[in-house]
Amino acid sequence: MAQRTDARRNMVQAANQLIRERGYHATAFSDVLKLSGAPRGSVYFHFPGGKTQLAAEAAEAHAHEQIQLIDRVAQEATSAVDLVERYVDLGREGMAGSDYARGCGIAPLVTEDAGRDSPDLRETSRRTFTEMIDRLTFHLVTFGLNRPDAHSLANAVIAGIEGAMVTSRALHSTAPYDALRTALSSHATRLSRGPKPTLPAIPRYDVDHIVVAGGAGVQ
Repeated sequence: MAQRTDARRNMVQAANQLIRERGYHATAFSDVLKLSGAPRGSVYFHFPGGKTQLAAEAAEAHAHEQIQLIDRVAQEATSAVDLVERYVDLGREGMAGSDYARGCGIAPLVTEDAGRDSPDLRETSRRTFTEMIDRLTFHLVTFGLNRPDAHSLANAVIAGIEGAMVTSRALHSTAPYDALRTALSSHATRLSRGPKPTLPAIPRYDVDHIVVAGGAGVQ
């Protein structure tokens, strides 16, 4: 059972990596098997829904990783501005560390219109981005922003990082992340001076329900 679980997990991780580097349509099961080292017979044993199911679970794993990263950065941050800057910095470091080969594990499901024939993929992309935005919103509220401002800033951060991934890869430069950091930091500073909430705006978000390889609950 442990070997089966490991094979499944490894395939999801491999699919996530390949989709981030190549996109959805350019990622084949044969590539996933080669990278994960999983036996060929495990494909439809673990993923009876085929490539659609594997891509959905890879996107969920990507979102889980990002939510964990947001939580970790929020623990280390001292303010909303610091949180935003640290999160952008990690994206910048990750892009440079991948030699400008790394993209998003969710975006290809949208940009390549993978959801046209699969409502599941369309819903997965919507839900996973929403979960990342909601998690970031929660932490920004805990740093003193009112909820509408926190949600607006969280949307800007996620959208900005998604755009920076594309332009950074195209330019082979971290300049887009540097420009994004400056703009978001300035915006977060202005919002931090605004009215403060008197009560917690949203409850703490539990990521354990996210389904990933091997069971429940991971840029």
